[in-house]
Amino acid sequence: MVAGAKPPSLPELVRAQDRMTFIYLERCRIHRDANAITATDERGTIHIPAAAVGALLLGPGTTVTQQAMVLMAESGSTVVWVGEEGVRYYAHGRSLAHSSKLLEAQAALMTNQSARLRVAREMYAMRFPGEETSGLTMQQLRGREGARVRKAYRESSKRYRVPWNGRSYDVEAFEDSDPVNQALSAANTSMYGVVHSVIVALGCSPGLGFVHTGHIRSFVYDIADLYKAELTIPLAFELAAEQPFDIGGEARRRLRDHFHGGSFLERCVRDIRHLLLPDEPDDAGASDLDLSDNVVQLWDGSRRAVAGGANYGEVPF
Repeated sequence: MVAGAKPPSLPELVRAQDRMTFIYLERCRIHRDANAITATDERGTIHIPAAAVGALLLGPGTTVTQQAMVLMAESGSTVVWVGEEGVRYYAHGRSLAHSSKLLEAQAALMTNQSARLRVAREMYAMRFPGEETSGLTMQQLRGREGARVRKAYRESSKRYRVPWNGRSYDVEAFEDSDPVNQALSAANTSMYGVVHSVIVALGCSPGLGFVHTGHIRSFVYDIADLYKAELTIPLAFELAAEQPFDIGGEARRRLRDHFHGGSFLERCVRDIRHLLLPDEPDDAGASDLDLSDNVVQLWDGSRRAVAGGANYGEVPF
C-alpha cells in the first residue's frame, strides 16, 4: 500500500477556464495541507486550493516540498519557477486532459507546411482583424505583424506620453531596462505562465509552435502573442507613466486583476480549440474536451484504432 493522500478524481478537478489564472509567491515555504497548498512566511500561513489554480509562479526565496509538488501535479496545475522580478521561466505539471485529440490535431497541423501556414494566417487575423491574409506567405505575415506591433507601441507611447526607444531587456539585469521594458518583461512572463497552464491543461504541447519554432515553449509564445497588443503593451506604458515603486510587482497585480473572473481563461481555451479544431463548434462538449475519456487505444494503421488491453495473439496475420 502506498502512503499519502489519495489523488483527486477528474470530476473533482476544476476546468481550465474556471480556475484562477496565476498566483505569484516569493520568500515563503510552500507545503500542502490535505488538498490545499500552504504558503508560510513570518506573517503566517495562507491556504490555496490547488485544483483552482492555473499556474503557481514561485519567485525568489521560495522553497517547496515534495508533497506540495505532488498535489499540484495531481491537480493538473502548472508550477513555474521565476527569477528576480519574474523574468525567468521554468517547468510545468501534468495535463488535465486524458484525451490526446487536441495534441494529435496540433501535431498534424504543425507538421504539414500548408496547414501550418493556414494556422499562422489565422493567428494573425485573430490579432489584427479586418485584414485579408489568405494569400500571404510567412515572410509577408512577419512583415505585417512587425508593422502592426510597432504601431501598437507608438500608440501607447503617445497615449500615455511615455518615450519609447524599442524593446530591450536583459534577464540578468532587470533594473537596467527602462520602466516600460521592465513592466513588459514582468507582465509577459505572467501571461506566459497562464497561457502555458491552459495549453498543458488541455493536453497540447507547449513546444509545437506554428509561428515560433525550435523552443520548448514555442506554442506558448504563439498563443500569448494573440493578446499582447491588447493587454501587456498598453499596461506597460500606463505603469511607466504612473511610476510605481515596484513596477514589476504592480504589472503582475494589474494583470491578475484583469484576469480575475475567468473570462481570459475561457477566451484562451476557445482560441486554442479554434486554431486546432476549426471545424468543431466552440460550444461542443464544454471547453475542456472530454477530460474524463481515459481510454487507451492501439493504432491499427492509417486512421484506425482498436481497443487496448486486449490480447491479439489469436488474430491471423
